[in-house]
Amino acid sequence: MNTQRSLQQGVSLNGHRGSEKLGVLIVGLNGAVSTTYIAGLLSMRKVQATPVGSLAELGALPFVGSNGSATTLPVRQALPLANLDSIEFGGWDIRDESLLDATRYADVLQEKDITPVAEELNMLRPVPGVFNKEYVRNLEGEYLKRGDTKFELMEQIREDIRRFKVTHDVDRVVVIWCASTEVYLETSEAHENITAFEEGMRNNDPSIAPSMLYAWAAILENTPFLNGAPNLTVDTPAIVDLATKHNVVIAGKDFKTGQTMLKTVLAPMLKARMLGLTGWFSSNILGNRDGEVLDDPGSFKTKETSKLSVLDYILDTEKNPELYGDIHHTVRIYYYPPRGDNKEGWDNIDLFGWMGYPMQIKVNFLCRDSILAAPVVHDLVLFADLAQRAGLGGVQEWLGFYFKSPMATGGHKPEHDLFAQRDALHAKLREIMQKLSVISTVEVETEA
Repeated sequence: MNTQRSLQQGVSLNGHRGSEKLGVLIVGLNGAVSTTYIAGLLSMRKVQATPVGSLAELGALPFVGSNGSATTLPVRQALPLANLDSIEFGGWDIRDESLLDATRYADVLQEKDITPVAEELNMLRPVPGVFNKEYVRNLEGEYLKRGDTKFELMEQIREDIRRFKVTHDVDRVVVIWCASTEVYLETSEAHENITAFEEGMRNNDPSIAPSMLYAWAAILENTPFLNGAPNLTVDTPAIVDLATKHNVVIAGKDFKTGQTMLKTVLAPMLKARMLGLTGWFSSNILGNRDGEVLDDPGSFKTKETSKLSVLDYILDTEKNPELYGDIHHTVRIYYYPPRGDNKEGWDNIDLFGWMGYPMQIKVNFLCRDSILAAPVVHDLVLFADLAQRAGLGGVQEWLGFYFKSPMATGGHKPEHDLFAQRDALHAKLREIMQKLSVISTVEVETEA
């Protein structure tokens, strides 16, 4: 027979279900990830595409029901996420072209998927970006902001955000970096605190990269900032302090999509079964603009550092030296234009088991880089906006589920295990549900 149990459903923040307009400003608006995401969302609005890969759209939130039994509720039903029809897009790029032309240039989507949303894509165009070839050596900037100091450029970004809000009549904005990987930088004196950073911008300190200017401007405009590349950006003391001071959401870094996503699944398996590891060789070929950028040693080092950090954290080499004390971990990325956005990753894993006998695992992942990244962008935008409306400022560790190099606070080690990250994400979403002041009861029929 049928019985009913009641579930607590979050209904509103400030009395609504995220119904006001949300602005999404993307740095690298004309890139492959951005155009794939936007074209996909426009198709979803026309009910011509399924949001595969999006936890926000297809996922379910587990929790304990009123009768003490475990149950789930669709994430979008449980939380007041921004409505898809209420999202307005904009952003910056270093090339002046419509998103329709940029989508076709990226060569990720087939024409049959572009044509139904071509009119909307053709109406979207970026504003000039902040770019310096010293930080991305393999690209040429054509459509750029001009200013004598980095502080002036940062103020121009702030003005862009304010203008977008007025022009598009949006209530809230999220800024997300989907642009190219900058060269490797380490924290310096300019990153130590807010005063030093502001002085550094005025003095054109070389340790302050363009991505940091976008983050600084967004935070000052009370706008969440998400870093989808491995750049040193929001993970600096000054920017963390600024975000904490203004209670603005920040998260990063480097979207976790292909090869590294597999590592965060396979490495926990080795640890769970106490299997040893002697080596992990990872090789990638890709031919999109990201591959071209990473062909520069400076940008590659930034990416390599992000990808190499995963195993050390997951396997906890200090606690298990007999199993993981001498791992040879190698990562290589090769620019191969014929492959385009269709990346191929090869992994050779040398492990050992009982009595030290060696074994191997071979993985060949033929993935589509932007197809995997698009739903990550979508979820991050919706969850960052939700967190900001819920009053959660500063570093959002729970969004580490989506990043190769997740941020952590309070001296904690960042979590890399994909399923532990998912549990943390679920826990925070349940916390946000409980935080909401307005709730309603949803009746769910179940089989007795």
